[in-house]
Amino acid sequence: MIPAFLAALAGLLIGSFLNVCIYRLPRDLSVVKPRSFCPECEHTIHWYDNIPLLSFLLLRGRCRRCGARIPMRYPLVEFLTAASFFCAFSFLGVTLAAVKFSIFAAILITLVFSDLEERILPDEFTIGGAVLGVIFAFFVHLDYGIIGLLLSSIHNSSWISVAESAFSALLCAGALWLVGLLYEKVRHREGLGLGDVKMVAMIGAFLGLQAALLTLIAGSLLGAVAGLAYIWFTGKDASTYELPFGTFLGTSALIVGFAFDVIWTNRLGA
Repeated sequence: MIPAFLAALAGLLIGSFLNVCIYRLPRDLSVVKPRSFCPECEHTIHWYDNIPLLSFLLLRGRCRRCGARIPMRYPLVEFLTAASFFCAFSFLGVTLAAVKFSIFAAILITLVFSDLEERILPDEFTIGGAVLGVIFAFFVHLDYGIIGLLLSSIHNSSWISVAESAFSALLCAGALWLVGLLYEKVRHREGLGLGDVKMVAMIGAFLGLQAALLTLIAGSLLGAVAGLAYIWFTGKDASTYELPFGTFLGTSALIVGFAFDVIWTNRLGA
């Protein structure tokens, strides 16, 4: 369990950096400079006020200088990242598969909260994540699907896995883009952004076709139920409300990926 706890500590630190990305990337700000600062008073945050989770608790969720509230998103992102890393290494051990799903979780957590707050899905995490997913497929093989059957005569499983990953990314992205195009033709307004399409490509590259399609179905259902409930409780206009589909898609991908490829597969192997 020691590697899993060390992974969780790394997750806390990475989660802190992800918070920087969530705030700055949608605003086209550098994630390197300047140092972390309070968005309200713009005062530089000292290192002892920037310790993941602990500083939030000690400061009681407020800036030391101006007293402005620190959004709950900060400790939540740090906790979720640490928990995802712990889960991946706990079930998969010190393996490339554990590294893959830790990175996958970090990408999804960033996209979930970025879309929820700003309705933006940064290319650095969607397109960049899709490229990483295809690269990981060479080392952590995906289950054989359509491409595996078509290329059954090829005995190099690593390249078949890469082909599966790329095919899944392209097919899922193309299918969602087509749905969005048809919606726009029928309703005469945009229903899906290209960010959602790129995000689906990333999910397909990491999980493969079957899990990605399951994620699409689960994300659509979750978004529909949560969106309708939010509109009903707040009284917003359903015709103008912009649903953060990426948030529901990312949440579903986390659940599907970890439930089936991390926990369930490990149980079967045991």
